Amino acid sequence: MDLSKIAVSINKAINTQEVAVKEKHARTCILGTHHEKGAHTFWAAVNRLPLSSNAVLCWKFCHVFHKLLRDGHPNVIKDSMRNKADLTDMSRMWGHLSEGYGKLCSIYLKLLITKMEFHIKNPRFPGNLQMSNRQLDEAGENDVNNFFQLTVEMFDYLECELNLFLGVFSSLDMSRSVSVTAAGQCRLAPLIQVILDCSHLYDYTVKLLFKLHSCLPADTLQGHRDRFQEQFKKLKSLFYRSSNLQYFKRLIQIPQLPENPPNFLRASALSEHISPVVVIPAESSSPESEHVVETDDLVDTDVPVLPVPVETKFDDLFGTTAAVDPFNFNSQNGMRKDDKDRLIEQLTREIQALKDELESFRLESGRLCQALRGRVSELEAELAEQSHLRLQAVGESEFLKAELDDLRRVREDTEKEQRSLTEIERKAQANEQRYTKLKEKYTELVQSHADLLRKNAEVTRQMTVAQAAQDEVEEVRREMQEKARCAQEAAERQEREQLEQLQELQRELTSSRAELDSLKTHVASSQQSSELLSTQVATLVSEKAELEESLTKVEAELAVRVEELEQVQSSLTAERESGVKVAEALQNQLNEKESREQTLESQLIAARWSSLQGAVEEAEKIVQDSLAQIDDPAHISCTSSADFLASRCQASLDCMDRLQSARQAFVANSTVVSELVRAVTQCGHLVGDTIVQGSATSHMVPVEQADALSVCVKTCGAEALALLGQMKQQDSLAAADAGRLKAALEAILATAEKLRPRGLELQQGELGDLVEQEMAATSAAVESAAARIEEMLNKSRAVDTGVKMEVNERILASCTELMQAIKELVLSSKDLQRDIVESGRGAASMKEFYAKNSRWTEGLISASKAVGWGATVMVDAADLVVQGKGKFEELMVCSHEIAASTAQLVAASKVKADKGSSNLQRLQQASRGVTQATAAVVASTKSGKSQIEETDTMDFSSMTLTQIKRQEMDAQVLVLELETRLQKERERLGELRKKHYELAGVAEGWGEEEEGTG
Repeated sequence: MDLSKIAVSINKAINTQEVAVKEKHARTCILGTHHEKGAHTFWAAVNRLPLSSNAVLCWKFCHVFHKLLRDGHPNVIKDSMRNKADLTDMSRMWGHLSEGYGKLCSIYLKLLITKMEFHIKNPRFPGNLQMSNRQLDEAGENDVNNFFQLTVEMFDYLECELNLFLGVFSSLDMSRSVSVTAAGQCRLAPLIQVILDCSHLYDYTVKLLFKLHSCLPADTLQGHRDRFQEQFKKLKSLFYRSSNLQYFKRLIQIPQLPENPPNFLRASALSEHISPVVVIPAESSSPESEHVVETDDLVDTDVPVLPVPVETKFDDLFGTTAAVDPFNFNSQNGMRKDDKDRLIEQLTREIQALKDELESFRLESGRLCQALRGRVSELEAELAEQSHLRLQAVGESEFLKAELDDLRRVREDTEKEQRSLTEIERKAQANEQRYTKLKEKYTELVQSHADLLRKNAEVTRQMTVAQAAQDEVEEVRREMQEKARCAQEAAERQEREQLEQLQELQRELTSSRAELDSLKTHVASSQQSSELLSTQVATLVSEKAELEESLTKVEAELAVRVEELEQVQSSLTAERESGVKVAEALQNQLNEKESREQTLESQLIAARWSSLQGAVEEAEKIVQDSLAQIDDPAHISCTSSADFLASRCQASLDCMDRLQSARQAFVANSTVVSELVRAVTQCGHLVGDTIVQGSATSHMVPVEQADALSVCVKTCGAEALALLGQMKQQDSLAAADAGRLKAALEAILATAEKLRPRGLELQQGELGDLVEQEMAATSAAVESAAARIEEMLNKSRAVDTGVKMEVNERILASCTELMQAIKELVLSSKDLQRDIVESGRGAASMKEFYAKNSRWTEGLISASKAVGWGATVMVDAADLVVQGKGKFEELMVCSHEIAASTAQLVAASKVKADKGSSNLQRLQQASRGVTQATAAVVASTKSGKSQIEETDTMDFSSMTLTQIKRQEMDAQVLVLELETRLQKERERLGELRKKHYELAGVAEGWGEEEEGTG
């Protein structure tokens, strides 16, 4: 294929016209990539295009590039990765536009970049994403981690596809028939590639999620399920909307997703999954040629050519020869044409003209019918789409109206509630502030109020006095007015009486002149009384003036008092205002103090939680270090005993109870954190110690028990880390459960109890009785040994003589002294034990004390047994020596054994004794006496042996040379045998001592603490 032709097709496919890309140009570009096995020509042509300046050009480039990535040569993806940076920059540049093709170009470029990166990371996936189930399994390499990562990448890929889908639909005006316009088809055409990609991505995602749910727990995949369900809803909605567009109906068959997403928690749901299949009809025309009508090609090929009935009838009437060749004159045998022939020719010409006209009418009608049918189909499609859109719009409008009404009601209710709440809060705040101010100022106002009350009482008293004076003045005024009124009435009455009298006198004047003098006298007296009354009235008027003057003074004084009262009230008001200001300042200080206290409280809570987290982390480090130690090869040499492991387990269990109670106390009250910190730290140390000691103990037991103990120890460490991990989180601290850790510790304790020596399992009562029995048996053995020695001494004196009797007496005497020293030692040990029990048992009984200190008691019992056994064996050896049947060496060995046994008894008694005890000093003195007596026995035995050997000196004087030679050879043989036997016996003695030490260590707990720390 010519490269220039490919370049021309690229330029024709990618242009600035807002129409869909023609299919033939895109197909030529795809074939060109297969021809050159790459995309060099494509990118060489694209790099010359101004993609950054024209959005339509960039959009059509994205469409063509998407087709090449899907259907082009596989090397297209590799060749295109060189231009990834340019595509990224172009996407960022177009992303600055918020509408139109710019935003769509940015989204489409991001999708193409994501597609290239996906195929580069997963080269097994072809560009068109068509794979079988076997190929899909091979892509994950049967690794659940690869399947997990592949699912995440497919989610990201599908998210970019859905973003482009939504971007295209949001940019279209769905209220109009956009799918039949050139601009709408330009935007919708790339969605065919998106639908093809989405169908495969959805199918593969479902299958991968079912595979992951079969390998991983459901909680781990919760995020995957949530993301899938979100994308499922979007994809289903977009597929449904796309299937309703007339543009896609003739180009692609879009699948419908199920009503509900698959249930990944049910494995059998995979069999119900149906892979969506997108069908593209092979005969579908390209989007750009659907509505282009070529006038030259409008030939109705569907309408069959009708036969010509006129021609058929003419042939039937006049014959075929005439119809085919009406001008064949040879057929008439040379005869002239007549009128009939001319008529026939004329009719033939008319018929042919009618045929031509009929044919033209038929062709025109067919063309018009075809055009009308196409138009009718288009109109019906538009009508159906408009009807569907109208129904959708009506439903959406009704739904939006209902939602709008609900929102309005909710908004009104919310506004009312908000206003009422604001008013209530404002009133409550004002009341609170007013109450706080009044409450804080109350104490200060009480004192000032008391002072003001005192001042007010004084002013009130003065006002009362003034009011009383005023009342008195008013009373005097009223009295004077009453007196004046009475005087006036009396004067008027007298005047009336005088008038009456004058009238009577006038009436009587005429009648009686004799009384004239008396009347004159009476008149004179009346005049005098009138003058007297006038004088009294003047006096009363002057008194009234004086009272009015005093009243004026009292009123002036009262006004002064009122002014003073007003000043006091103003000062009181000022003091109240200053008190309110002081109260506000105090309230502000109080608020600041409360905020500081809250800040400090939050800091304190954070510090407490930080200290707790530090303790938990430290405990985790201790436990992790212990788990690391048990895996260390150097730890194999460390050993421990089952008894010490049991003690560590019991201490850990006790600490777990304290930890549980401290945790509950902290949950109830977060201030008590110190006890929880101590409990966590101690628990970490004890559990770590238990893990180390459990591993060390497993090195001393059989393989099966060691494996079981190691499993228990590791389980304990894992549970401890799980518990501490829960306690590190604040939300899970309250729900932290130590039950599983306690169960693990109890399992270790049970295993340790099974590994303890069976011979030492005594009841509490038996242990105390056994101590008394052993001490009594030891005393009895010593007494019996002393009695037997005395009896042997008497027999030796009666039988033996000379050196032998002297040696026997010396040996038996030293043995008697040794028995007396042992007897003194046993008595001192009993007294010291009695002191130890009395001082250490408290309110418990002696048997309970022995049971509580079982290790010490068992050591004491073992030492007592050894002392009694040594005394008995030494008496038997002394008896054989006295009889001449024994060996002096046996007697010396028995003496050394008795010295060791008594030292063990003294050591066992000194363990729990008080250093200042007098019985302890007596025991130490008795121990030194036993040591001296043992040395005396050994010394007397050695000296007696020397004396007896001197008496048995060999005499070789009577032997011949041959006998001496033979005796010499026998002596050499005996010496060699004895040396060999001595070496074997020394080795045997070493093995016996080693085994004795091991058994004694296990049975009596010797060196338990040193081994435990190892």
